[in-house]
Amino acid sequence: MFIPNLLSAESGDETAVRAKIIIVEDEPDLRDAVAEYLAANGYDVATAGNAAEARPMLESGAFHLALLDIAMPGEDGLSLGRWLRSKMPTGIIYATAAGTPLDRIVGLEIGADDYIVKPYELREVLARVRSVLRRVPQPSPPQPAGAKTAAGPGRGAMRFGPFSVDLDGRLVTGPGGTVVDLARSEFDVLEVFLTRANRVLTRTAISEAIGLAEDVEASRAVDIRIMRLRKKIEADPADPKFLRTVRGEGYLFSLPAGDERGR
Repeated sequence: MFIPNLLSAESGDETAVRAKIIIVEDEPDLRDAVAEYLAANGYDVATAGNAAEARPMLESGAFHLALLDIAMPGEDGLSLGRWLRSKMPTGIIYATAAGTPLDRIVGLEIGADDYIVKPYELREVLARVRSVLRRVPQPSPPQPAGAKTAAGPGRGAMRFGPFSVDLDGRLVTGPGGTVVDLARSEFDVLEVFLTRANRVLTRTAISEAIGLAEDVEASRAVDIRIMRLRKKIEADPADPKFLRTVRGEGYLFSLPAGDERGR
């Protein structure tokens, strides 16, 4: 089912690209309530009752964000999310029942951007959707025919060791120009460290910077993302050169003096 939004984009610009969201939830009443609420707040929303129904919808159109229930009959939300993450750069929020922290940990390990615990309030869903969408690269609004696009100032690039990071394109390349495959959540963490290099950051500060709620699960999520990131940028993740642990305080990204923001 597709529910078009009832409002213009949040920016008020009629040419702005409205975010498209898919909700995959096997509880019809909850699914419809969330869809109608998000549509009323300016999003284009599609719904599916299970993974089998969602897959052809996801393959036929690009979505900015997917809200996936984990416990569904047939293929579960974790499996669907893993498949979705391998296919397209879509933001993912998992919905999980209370008291199942393992599902949340597994979800974050496979690249989810956030999770929400059932039963939840619609306002909380909206807040988390907005938070994730702020971190998801958005398509450019359509330009009138013949219009020229002015090149605005970008944030540039940064280097550390053999790696180059395009902050605007959200791209990391390693030795020989090979692309480092980072999940969106991993890039978010890397960007936080690069823009705050050589400073000790607490887990709370990192959680706030990437839009996670401040709680025990958020701290675990930060640790998991850092662990995954180290495996991809450190020659020896057990003895990191860049992303170091400061015992009792948090983490520090060591950016050598010779590495700096590109011009």
